[in-house]
Amino acid sequence: MSRSYGQYCGLARALDIVGDRWNLLIIRQLLVAPARYRQLAEGLPGIATNLLTDRLRDLESAGVVERRLTNDGGHIVYALTQWGAELRGPIEGLVRWSTPLMIPGPEGDQFRSEWLLIALPALFAGRVPAKWPATIGIAVDGRLVQVHALQTGVEVKPHDGRELDAIISADAHITLGLASGMLNLDQVREMVTIEGDEATLRSVLTAVESGGGA
Repeated sequence: MSRSYGQYCGLARALDIVGDRWNLLIIRQLLVAPARYRQLAEGLPGIATNLLTDRLRDLESAGVVERRLTNDGGHIVYALTQWGAELRGPIEGLVRWSTPLMIPGPEGDQFRSEWLLIALPALFAGRVPAKWPATIGIAVDGRLVQVHALQTGVEVKPHDGRELDAIISADAHITLGLASGMLNLDQVREMVTIEGDEATLRSVLTAVESGGGA
């Protein structure tokens, strides 16, 4: 890295690597899945291609990102190293911290439904549903995300084709509000579409902190 805060502090040294504009958003995309250069560019609306190239080079030099061949050997994808993938925890913490900033809605900002695969695990982290096992689907902008309720917590993944107990379709800001607990289903019932068992859906969306409390 050519720029450094020059401070012997863990935060400063971490920011030497990930503090530049776009770096954490590149890492967000790679937490969703390894991606080809074109896919990364599409998932980062607003980034200039030369800047993306520079940032990838810096992150690769720092040991956060690596290039891999796809299983068929036909393409190169960018992926997080094992060390780079450890940024999931700090990024999820920032997502939870951002909740008050998300309340007003998109306000003209772009949104991609794949980002739910980062946001929802962060917002459900540490919470245990009242009913388990159960699996619901959350549909936003045509993408179906699977939320699997277990005794130990909530797992969020792309839908794997399994039968779902219920599916809720809603706009992004409503979905994030429900997952964060800032909204409850009764407040937005007329703004969502529900298929399947609504009681099970409610039990997953109202999961509580594992230490107790509503």
